[in-house]
Amino acid sequence: MMKLMNNVLMVFLDGIGIGKKDYEFNPFFKYGFKTFEKKFGDIPSLEKTRLTNGSTFLFPTDATLGVEGLPQSGTGQASLFCGFNAPKFVGKHYGPFPYTTTIPTLQKDNILVYYKEKYNSSYFANAYPKVFFDYINSGRSRLSVTAVTCRLSGIKFNTVSDVRAGRALTAEITNERWNQRLGYKLKVIQPKTAARRLLRIAEKYKFTLYEYYLSDHLGHLRLANEFEKLFSELDEFLFTLLDEVDSKKMTLIICSDHGNLEELSIKTHTRNPALTITAGPAAKEIAEGVTDITQIKKAIIKYCK
Repeated sequence: MMKLMNNVLMVFLDGIGIGKKDYEFNPFFKYGFKTFEKKFGDIPSLEKTRLTNGSTFLFPTDATLGVEGLPQSGTGQASLFCGFNAPKFVGKHYGPFPYTTTIPTLQKDNILVYYKEKYNSSYFANAYPKVFFDYINSGRSRLSVTAVTCRLSGIKFNTVSDVRAGRALTAEITNERWNQRLGYKLKVIQPKTAARRLLRIAEKYKFTLYEYYLSDHLGHLRLANEFEKLFSELDEFLFTLLDEVDSKKMTLIICSDHGNLEELSIKTHTRNPALTITAGPAAKEIAEGVTDITQIKKAIIKYCK
């Protein structure tokens, strides 16, 4: 398969917002975060929500969308991937799974299906373990937004074979949790290696999506004994992506659906703006044109032709 020009890599991080400058409860200040400090010379906060080094841009995107309550993954991800105000449509923030009435929109308007239909070049880089396929084959259908989107749109679900062949990544980056929790014997890879693999994959498709969900679990304080390890792995992964992306040929968008990880004094989501970072040919235009999560899909389509 030939390398494509002006392709797009979207890295979706569940539950990361821009929070207060707080060295006790904001882990980006408490532990430091190389991605922010080395790429931008600073750490984003509510006092400084926009950072740039001239070619890479970090900025806030509103996830509340004019609806009261705490943003949730179901409606937040539908808004992000489909470019519409799902909480307003539903009448509330809802999650973690898709709200029933949003599923038709997920099927026909999501960004993966847009690139599949227009360019025949759309790829979801995550792999799923055997237990996932056993679950859906049993007839049960309570799935995440991305899984529902791919299933309804005919986007391929990658398997462990794709991980072994370097065509996909596990959702936690390194493969280690698949080995420990699911009994696989995969080679454990470094976050830097995973990032380079994802960049190679994204060279082959007009649009590639990768989803990382453990950030939201960390924000809910579910993985306290693994926090520093997983936090450091995510940092190395993101830093390598930004450091090694071919910024002349590929637009990289790192984005989220709501705040959570940036505020560890509570176990819930926050109303803080979601974190967004762009690099590559369309980075500046997207950063200047996007103010909320419903606008990300439209900006990608407009500026990444």
